[in-house]
Amino acid sequence: MTRVFVLTNHKGGVGKSTSATNIALGITGVLRRAGASNSRVLLIDTDSQGHATLVTTGRNDFGTDDSLYTVLAADRQNAAQTLANCIIQSTWDADLHVLPASPMLEGAERELMRVAGAPYRLADPLSRIAGHYAAVVIDTRPSFSLMTEMGLIAATDAIVPVEPRYLETVGLMSVIGKINDIREGWRHPHLRISGILVTKMDKRVRGHNHLLDELKAHSVLGKLLIGVIPANEAVSYAHHNHLSVFNYDPKAPASRAYAQLVGTLVRRISKGGA
Repeated sequence: MTRVFVLTNHKGGVGKSTSATNIALGITGVLRRAGASNSRVLLIDTDSQGHATLVTTGRNDFGTDDSLYTVLAADRQNAAQTLANCIIQSTWDADLHVLPASPMLEGAERELMRVAGAPYRLADPLSRIAGHYAAVVIDTRPSFSLMTEMGLIAATDAIVPVEPRYLETVGLMSVIGKINDIREGWRHPHLRISGILVTKMDKRVRGHNHLLDELKAHSVLGKLLIGVIPANEAVSYAHHNHLSVFNYDPKAPASRAYAQLVGTLVRRISKGGA
């Protein structure tokens, strides 16, 4: 089974799109350097703001005929082919493919709210083409909306990015509880919580260190910590230039931290298990 990683959190500005795009590219690079027979990775952008789409393709003008919206609006029997037709090559790497978002996704949620089986409108067609990829990475909007629910139902692994200032135990347990509710409520046993990713960490800030220490010491959350991404201006400059942080500055602290995280995820892909 192809591993499908979804980045989710109801908080905005915690680095979901940054993490999703750099994880996707990183997996491609690691697999290629390892001589894997398949190093293609699919990035799916389910956020109507389309940040992941913009930085990886240089475009934000996708619409009714060439985006995720097209897939969600398609007849079910044609949805898998429609999805395949809407995938484009990123500008970052020939093996990083993108299913673009569209501002029309905002309206799609309202249109699908009362449609039977709406939460599976992404999972069903994706399951039929996912085998062409070594991994799939899904970026979500900062809320537990229908679009986010679709991403979770389509996924095998949920990663929760969080800033140090949002590391309150209650908030994180709420996010994890919501993911578990979707797994159990929609009978999706393949969905697991793969980890908590701390982003924008500044070791010079005492509060950041204190909250990170609390997370590590937590009996449940501490075991889920899979990476710490330092606050790094290279990330902002990379976004401005529509580049990955790896391509902008491979030696930047954020690049090294994302590389370490990607290594962990690739090992999980290779093992095929948890």
